[in-house]
Amino acid sequence: MTTITTDTITSRYPTRGASEVVTPRRDPVVWSEYGTPGPIQPAELRGYDRDGFLAVDQLLMPGEVDRYRQELDRLCADPAVRADPRAIVEPKSGSIRSVFEVHRISEVFAELVRDPRLADRARQILGSDVYVHQSRINVKPGFGASGFYWHSDFETWHAEDGLPAMRTVSVSVALTENHDTNGGLMIMPGSHRTFLGCSGETPKDNYKQSLQMQDAGTPSDEALTELAGEHGIKLFTGAAGSATWFDCNCMHGSGDNITPFPRSNVFIVFNSVENAAVEPFAAPVRRPEFIGARDFTPVR
Repeated sequence: MTTITTDTITSRYPTRGASEVVTPRRDPVVWSEYGTPGPIQPAELRGYDRDGFLAVDQLLMPGEVDRYRQELDRLCADPAVRADPRAIVEPKSGSIRSVFEVHRISEVFAELVRDPRLADRARQILGSDVYVHQSRINVKPGFGASGFYWHSDFETWHAEDGLPAMRTVSVSVALTENHDTNGGLMIMPGSHRTFLGCSGETPKDNYKQSLQMQDAGTPSDEALTELAGEHGIKLFTGAAGSATWFDCNCMHGSGDNITPFPRSNVFIVFNSVENAAVEPFAAPVRRPEFIGARDFTPVR
């Protein structure tokens, strides 16, 4: 198993400096050996390695979707959750946008994190036991819910949370239908093989602003144009219960939802236990643990 030290990572993935820096990926995408038993078939694993993502048409059955969606609705309607700092609200409407650390707030979502359909895929991709670096529910009601601008998660997690290597995978599980019009996930296929270090220093407590509107860690228009020209853009649609796995360094984002059709999902970030967070690489302080976990207990 590859071991990577903090010192070597610091110089390999520079970011938040005076200018943007492009660095070729230095880490594997798939950390297990091909042929390792698991739910992902070899051809799917090769596709994930090439494109940086894997779509699963029906991860959850309709009855399961109903259960998780009811739990999402319950959390969003709970005044105690709304008052919790882990709840992020839309700056204009005041409605809930995200609830973080949802697997600790809700036993229902904790069950989903432990579900072998999720955890086993993460272990297979990352080649080790995994823990939850971050979890949240994202709520995009119709008529104006704002999107998430283009970004690489690893850029933020490296700079502000101290994740050393690109050994992290996210899964977005749809709890409502993803149309091509209601603010769905967009990824630039193959962009995970290039690390774009962004310019500009990280303000203290940057997370308070970035969870509503990203600023620090945002790529330039010129860099995004070049990446999109090289890789194109894939828009993900699918029924409720579908899921998309994607590498931590994929350039991705989503648009506003101005349709009447809501788009809600549960988002879980699995990190290798061999890639535990250290001190931030390009930020003055750590983000809160409900955003970047410091409990590295393996998922069981």
